[in-house]
Amino acid sequence: MNHQQLSIQPTRRERSARGTLLTVIAILLALAAPARAQEDIQAPGGKQAFQSGTDKRAPEVPASLQVPDGNKVSFHAYAVGVQIYGATASATSPTGFAWTFQAPEAVLFDAEGNVVGMHYAFAGPTRPAWESESGSRVVGARTVPPVTVTPGAIPWLVLSAVPDDTIGPGIFARTTYIQRVNTTGGLAPAAAPTALGQEARVPYTAEYFFFRATE
Repeated sequence: MNHQQLSIQPTRRERSARGTLLTVIAILLALAAPARAQEDIQAPGGKQAFQSGTDKRAPEVPASLQVPDGNKVSFHAYAVGVQIYGATASATSPTGFAWTFQAPEAVLFDAEGNVVGMHYAFAGPTRPAWESESGSRVVGARTVPPVTVTPGAIPWLVLSAVPDDTIGPGIFARTTYIQRVNTTGGLAPAAAPTALGQEARVPYTAEYFFFRATE
């Protein structure tokens, strides 16, 4: 999939059709996602720029994105979907409009390529949710600035779980933190929108690591 592709969708019917198509594509691509290995990223001089902390199942991430001690990886999911942007008024854009992030929309897979859930906006773009096929859910809130690791891709994140909106039982029950890493695509289009109501659905992939407090 070319992650630089975008589609501007002015009607609900087109959005629905495109969403269905993306879901089918996501399922087909999922089998390839688990095979993507993490790269060993180093700082100048050969030093490790990233750290995984004491949990060996956790990914190597910039220091600011590390999960606090006392939490361990409980689940690891692969996401294939889109980052959705909408046109909003802008005084600085040459067209008078700019792309504003609205929501993620992705299918979640386990390491064997099985569909395990979905990723979406629970309460606007600042409260994303991950929901399992069995009904467990975690809602995240960002308190740490994102870190751009790969040029041309959405940044890596660490989010804190919102306890009141995190439910179970299931794979996302009792989640305390979520990390988004190994991202591809998903950035807003370079060309500004030209009218309110335009929408861009930009393909992306990512890996999500979910943590629970150790007992």
